[in-house]
Amino acid sequence: MNREEIGELAAAYALGGLEAADRARFEALLQTGDPEAVAALRAFEGTLADLAAAARETPPPAVKAALMERIAAGPLPRHRRAIWPAVLSGAMAAGLAAIVVGWSVSSTYEKRLDALARDAEQLKAELRSQQTVIAILRDPATQVVALAGQAPAPTARARMMWHEKAGGVFVATGLPAAPAGKAYQLWAIAGSNAPVSAGVFSVDASGAGSLSVRPLPGVTTVNAFAVTLEPAGGLPAPSGEMYLLGKS
Repeated sequence: MNREEIGELAAAYALGGLEAADRARFEALLQTGDPEAVAALRAFEGTLADLAAAARETPPPAVKAALMERIAAGPLPRHRRAIWPAVLSGAMAAGLAAIVVGWSVSSTYEKRLDALARDAEQLKAELRSQQTVIAILRDPATQVVALAGQAPAPTARARMMWHEKAGGVFVATGLPAAPAGKAYQLWAIAGSNAPVSAGVFSVDASGAGSLSVRPLPGVTTVNAFAVTLEPAGGLPAPSGEMYLLGKS
């Protein structure tokens, strides 16, 4: 058995494509430690691990030409017929590799599309918020209340645009950063009624903060707005120092 025959048998053996007789012949070589058979099998087993990467490359024209010449030369000897299962197995492996690559690319694009969808939703939310602000500013029924800084932050300023049906928008500046575990809480005060929470907010490094306020149940005309420092998450009633206060 020459080197070429051993190489062909090794390739088919590595892919599990040998017929019983040829498999027995090749395994006999392996059992005797034939160096050419052992080396050829190791080489083709390593090639199988690289099939996925090689599947994306177009074979050189010379490979196709050599294959066509061998086909035109006539029938192959019996011990070479088992090579065709090897060829088919190689093609199947290449196809599977292409499917894996396609799935990976598809997965990457799906993740990107998900991220773009989230960005789009965020932009839509911001647009709706801006449209709400514009609608509130255009409505003559909107109350605009200026809030002045109190003792803890005398230079702080804020403005509240309030509409009993649409809610409102609050913006503030000049507030100090809230301590850990604390947050600023906005209160709506109507007459002699107890203050109603309008939400909590934080400020950035420059001391600016904002809050979108939904309509408050049972609250129509507001006489005053105030901001106090409360535990993070807010409380049902004010308990901390007052930082801002404004009367309508």
